[in-house]
Amino acid sequence: MIVKTKGIVLRSRDLRETSKLTTFFTISHGKVTGVLKGIRKDHRKFGSSVDRFSVNDIVYYEYKRSDIHLVSQCDLTQYFFPIRQDYERNLAANYALELVDAVMPVEEANLHVYHALTAYLQALQTTPDIERLVFIFQIKILHLSGFSPHLDSCVRCACPIKGRVRFSMSLGGLLCPDCPAGDASFTMISRGTVSSIIHLESNSWEQAQRLGLTRTTRRELKYILHNFLFYHLARKLKSARFLN
Repeated sequence: MIVKTKGIVLRSRDLRETSKLTTFFTISHGKVTGVLKGIRKDHRKFGSSVDRFSVNDIVYYEYKRSDIHLVSQCDLTQYFFPIRQDYERNLAANYALELVDAVMPVEEANLHVYHALTAYLQALQTTPDIERLVFIFQIKILHLSGFSPHLDSCVRCACPIKGRVRFSMSLGGLLCPDCPAGDASFTMISRGTVSSIIHLESNSWEQAQRLGLTRTTRRELKYILHNFLFYHLARKLKSARFLN
């Protein structure tokens, strides 16, 4: 079966002497890995060098009995030069690729995640506040991929929560003062931070980027999101040092 789609390069590595093995996040089939045969021997064979976070129009032959397909055409459509020219923007872009690669299953289409990643890369070219943009992306990807933390009520007893409460990493949500944590994987969190997460989950990119974040909220978001992801992914993302 021949598939024509658009994809963002998540990662790419050399394969044998002349080829590359590249993983795209595509608009129609989600995370797809394919071989580009001969790309390193004849650079004119493809219209792209499949650099990370570039957007490409691709054509590939889908093999039913394998997760690795044969890419016959790959043409560059967007390269994001301003990101590549800035160290912090480049690091933030690579973190987003690694996060999407970690949370999304193979060949499961998610149009909302695709649009979130492209919107993030577009905004990352010019934003003066890279840290806030990373927070927005983390929260939206967790929400869109089904990893969103439970913030509406106590994760144990489902009672409404008022005031400053605890956030449990292992349980994945808020704990009221009356419920035991069960382990030490929790931290105190302010209502302002909870409200910010809910706002960022439920509003558009444009509205999300207008939200102001206090120093306290930024500190809590950095700690909670980093540790929540580490706990539930069971591994550290290589690019997570950007958050430290």
